[in-house]
Amino acid sequence: MDETEFWELVDGTREAAEGDPEEQADLLVDKLLQLEPDMVLDFARHFEARYNRAYTWDLWGAAWVLLDGASDDAFDFFRCWLIGQGREVYEGGVHEPDSLADLLGDFDEEFDGDGEELGYAADEAYEQLTGTVAPDLGIAPAPSEPEGAPVDFENEQALAQRYPRLWERFKD
Repeated sequence: MDETEFWELVDGTREAAEGDPEEQADLLVDKLLQLEPDMVLDFARHFEARYNRAYTWDLWGAAWVLLDGASDDAFDFFRCWLIGQGREVYEGGVHEPDSLADLLGDFDEEFDGDGEELGYAADEAYEQLTGTVAPDLGIAPAPSEPEGAPVDFENEQALAQRYPRLWERFKD
C-alpha cells in the first residue's frame, strides 16, 4: 500500500462517516477487512509513522487550544483524529499548527478531536483476518518526548501569541 492508497482509505471512510470519528473507525475496519493481512500492516505502518511524526510540542499546544486542555492521552487521541481528517488537514496541522484554524470546518470539542478508535482500526482488522495480534511494524519508535520547544500550556498569553488564529477562533 502506498501513501496515496492510505490517504484514499482515510478520506473515503471520513466522508462516508460524515466526520464521526467512531463511525469512521468502524468503516475503516470494514475496508481493511477486504485487504490481505500484509496490506493491513502496510496501512498500520503509514498510520503509525504519521502518528509519531505528529508528536510535537507545537501541535500539542494547538490541541490544547482547540480542546481547552489536552492531557497525554487526549493528545494521543487528537493525533489519531488529525490523521483521520485527511492529508491536507494533517499535513497543514503538522507543518503549521495554527493553520488548523483555517483548515478545520465546524469543530465541536465534545465530538471532534478524539480519534482513539482510529488508532486501533488496523490492529482490529489484522486480528479479525488472522486470529493473531499484529506483529511489530518494524518502524522507528516514537520519540520519548515531543519534538521542538516545550509549550507552557498554563500561560494563556503565550498560547495566544503562538497560535493567534486558533486563539481568536476557538477561545472566548
